[in-house]
Amino acid sequence: MYKVGITGGIGSGKTTVCKIFEVLGIPVFYADTAAKQIMVSDPLLVAGITSTFGAKSYTPDGKLNNKHLAEIVFNNEAELAKLNALVHPAVFRAFENWENQFDSTVPYTLKEAALLFESDSYKMCDTSILVTAPFDLKLARVMQRDQVSADQVKARMDKQMTDEEKAKMADHFIFNDEKQSIIEQVLALHKQFLKQATDTLISE
Repeated sequence: MYKVGITGGIGSGKTTVCKIFEVLGIPVFYADTAAKQIMVSDPLLVAGITSTFGAKSYTPDGKLNNKHLAEIVFNNEAELAKLNALVHPAVFRAFENWENQFDSTVPYTLKEAALLFESDSYKMCDTSILVTAPFDLKLARVMQRDQVSADQVKARMDKQMTDEEKAKMADHFIFNDEKQSIIEQVLALHKQFLKQATDTLISE
């Protein structure tokens, strides 16, 4: 199965781009959504989180205690790294299980992940897309979407790898600047991926 990874900074519009691919019939794995689910459903991950961060990591009814974990990992890179070291492999496993449900009628799949490059999960993909947008536009989008201040958005952006750093690792780009058509850009990449997926099948 040909695998395409897709990422982008906060406010870039990568989810919107993924929805267009879905309209074209391409299944999308949303890594962040999957991570939230498996943090309460994957026994190995639950055990790892409990062992590392204590029994208070989960409520008595088995829900994730976000407040407890946030107090530990917020502004503590070492503790955050420990959490990511537990979660990322579990997400990798979930992605593999998810992908195994599709047969040859699906030409390729898309893996959407905010930390595609940071987590090295791009290495599990055959190619990658970076969705970018001008800084001011990203800032305005997130402020409106989340009803937060510019300083709060900038603080979140500062914790992410920059577009310039990601661009060095990405294979394809979609520019979501509200001037260029993202639909046309997606269609062009879709056509390219269909050909690459076919070529990959032939060579196997």
